[in-house]
Amino acid sequence: QVQLVESGGGLVQAGGSLRLSCAASGRAFSSYVMGWFRQAPGKEREFVAVISRSGGSTAYADSVKGRFTISRDNAKNTVYLQMNGLKPEDTAVYYCVARSGPGLVVITPIRYDYWGQGTQVTVSS
Repeated sequence: QVQLVESGGGLVQAGGSLRLSCAASGRAFSSYVMGWFRQAPGKEREFVAVISRSGGSTAYADSVKGRFTISRDNAKNTVYLQMNGLKPEDTAVYYCVARSGPGLVVITPIRYDYWGQGTQVTVSS
């Protein structure tokens, strides 16, 4: 069992930056692929980024590539999402996720085993 708690969301102007953190409790954090999804009002949850168990491989949605960076610190049981160049269309609730299955780039929400409660990111124009 893994519990995920996100923090770092808030209100920022377009072009600004935010850093989301996700603290994981439970055992064997390094055995999970970690990632981020987001959900805007009236829209389905969408894949944002994913990082491998070691942190050596990452993947991003095309909409955030070059602006967002996912990283993890296995010693601290924490995964991060650095978001730069934020746009109003990035406004959403951001969810931290964990998956124990094989493979890295999995964009289907149901394939993830654990979800955080979400943190709101609002980008004003």
